[in-house]
Amino acid sequence: MSQYRIEHDSMGELKVPADALYGAQTQRAVDNFPISGLHLPRPFIRALGLIKAAAAEANLALGYLKKGQAAAIRKAALAVAEGEHDSQFPIDVFQTGSGTSTNMNANEVIAHLAARAGTKVHPNDHVNYGQSSNDVIPTAIHVSATLTTSEQLIPALKHLKRIIDKRARELKNVPKTGRTHLMDAMPVTFGQELSGWAAQIDSAIERIQDSLKRMRRLPQGGTAVGTGINADPKFGPAVARELKKLTGVKFESADNYFEGMAAQDAAVELSGQLKTLAVALMKIANDLRWMNSGPLAGLGEIELPALQPGSSIMPGKVNPVMPEATAMVAAQVIGNDATITIAGQSGNFQLNVMLPLIAHNLLQSIGILANVSVLLADKAIAGFRVNTARVKEALDKNPILVTALNPVIGYEKGAATAKQAYKEKRPILDVAVEVTGLTKDKLKPLLDPMALTKGGIHGGGGGGG
Repeated sequence: MSQYRIEHDSMGELKVPADALYGAQTQRAVDNFPISGLHLPRPFIRALGLIKAAAAEANLALGYLKKGQAAAIRKAALAVAEGEHDSQFPIDVFQTGSGTSTNMNANEVIAHLAARAGTKVHPNDHVNYGQSSNDVIPTAIHVSATLTTSEQLIPALKHLKRIIDKRARELKNVPKTGRTHLMDAMPVTFGQELSGWAAQIDSAIERIQDSLKRMRRLPQGGTAVGTGINADPKFGPAVARELKKLTGVKFESADNYFEGMAAQDAAVELSGQLKTLAVALMKIANDLRWMNSGPLAGLGEIELPALQPGSSIMPGKVNPVMPEATAMVAAQVIGNDATITIAGQSGNFQLNVMLPLIAHNLLQSIGILANVSVLLADKAIAGFRVNTARVKEALDKNPILVTALNPVIGYEKGAATAKQAYKEKRPILDVAVEVTGLTKDKLKPLLDPMALTKGGIHGGGGGGG
C-alpha cells in the first residue's frame, strides 16, 4: 500500500500521509513551517474541539446545518476535545500569525472523522460554517486560557495558600531574627513571615480571577474582520451559550468583535497577572533558599525536605531543588510575558498576527505555574523543619533588639549598646545591663523577642524613634 494519498485544496493537489486524518491545508503548513518542533498544546486543541462542537449546535439551531451533519461534526469535535487525536495536529507554533493553518487542521480532522463515521461534511462549508480563523483562534485562546486557569491554576494556588496558612499557624509562636537589606532587624515570628507569603498568593488569586472576567468574553461571530460577514448575527451568542453548556464556565459573546480580533488585550492582561504571581513565587522561593542556606556556613534557620543527592562529587550535599525549580518557572513566565506583550502589540488594523505564539506562551505559563505551585507546597513548605537552636542563638545575640529600648534610653545610647554587643559578640541583654544601668529583671521583658513581634511601644514611655 502507498504511504501517501492525494488530497487537494484551492491551490491544487498535494501528497498527504495515507493514515493522516488531516488534508492538504494542514500538510502545506507542515511543509512550510519546519521551525521549532513545538506544537500548540493540549488545552488549545481541546478548546478548538469545543468551539467546533458548539458551532455545530449553533448552526443546527439556526437552520444552517442538517441534523445528521451537526451530529457528526459534534461527535468528531468532542473526540478532538477529549484528546483522542492530538497526534493529528502537527503544525508548528511558528506559522501564519492568524493561526489559519491550525483552524483548518481542526476542520479537516473533524470532517475526515465524520466521513469515516458515514456522514460526508466539508471542512470549510460545514465544519467552519459561520466562522473564520480570525475569530476561531482568538476565541480558542480565551477558552483554553480560561479553562486551564480555572481548572488547574486557581486550585493549585488555593492549595499552596492552605499549606502556607497551616505552617503559619503551627509556627505562630516561634520568633526569629527579622531581616531588612539582608541585615539583622527586629524579630518576627515564622508565622508572621509566612503570613506575608500567604497574602501574596491570595492577592494573586484575586488578580487572576478578575482578569478572567475579560477572558470569558468571546469574539466568535466576528468572522473575517469583525463585521460578522457570512455569519448569522445570532451565531456568536449561540456559540457562547453552547460553550457554557459544555464547560460550565460563563462564557459570553463579546460586545465588540473588533476589539477581540484586532487586539489581544485580555490575554496580555492575564499574562501580566501571571507575571505578578511569578514574581511572588520567586520571592517565596528565594526566602526559602536563604533560610535553608548552610547548613553550617549559611543562615541554617530551616531544613527543607531532602529530595535528592545534591552533588555528583560532594557526598552528603543536599540542595534546595524545589525552590530552585520554582525560581526557574518564575523566570520562564516573566520571559513569556515579555513575548506576549510584544505579540499583543502586533495587531494590525483588524487582526492580531501573533495569535499562535500568544496561545503557546500563555498556556505554558498557566500550566507550569500550576504544577510548580503544588510541588512547592507539598515538597518544600509542608515539610520544612525549623532549626530552633540556631534561630534562638542568633536571636539572643541580635543587637538590633536594642531598638525596643529607644523609648527608655534614647537612640544614641541604644546605638552604642548595639555596637558594643556586636563587637564583643555578646548577648544584647548582658551588654544592656552594663550600658543602661537597668536591671536584668527590668530589661528582660523589654527585650523579649516574642513580645517584640507584637509591635507597639514596649519601653513604657515616649521618645526615641
